[in-house]
Amino acid sequence: QVQLQESGPGLVKPSQSLSLTCTVSGGSITTNDYYWTWIRQPPGKGMEWNGYIAYSGSTYYGPSLKNHTSISRDTSRNQFNLQLGSVTPEGTAVCYCTGWRSAFQAYDYWGQGTQVTVSS
Repeated sequence: QVQLQESGPGLVKPSQSLSLTCTVSGGSITTNDYYWTWIRQPPGKGMEWNGYIAYSGSTYYGPSLKNHTSISRDTSRNQFNLQLGSVTPEGTAVCYCTGWRSAFQAYDYWGQGTQVTVSS
């Protein structure tokens, strides 16, 4: 059974960068057809799609954070990472890592989510 677990700092100061890691167990992030995605949900708002790193290693970013987002991976640890630069208080959100399967056009796997608060 594939499981995803987010980890990272719960509190970040404005203008600092934020790094989150998603550790995948029970399956490989290089498995064909999977796109490992970061999704954020600010308080009182809907889900915001940030971007993915594909099984091939290619990346794609959503328009809202495109200039401040970087997604990378460590295949030896079976992890993928999200980096957001110069965060603002509007960056406060619950962050989820997910596994999206292209053939089924659906999210097969979700992490439990991790709260990130941007505050001085």
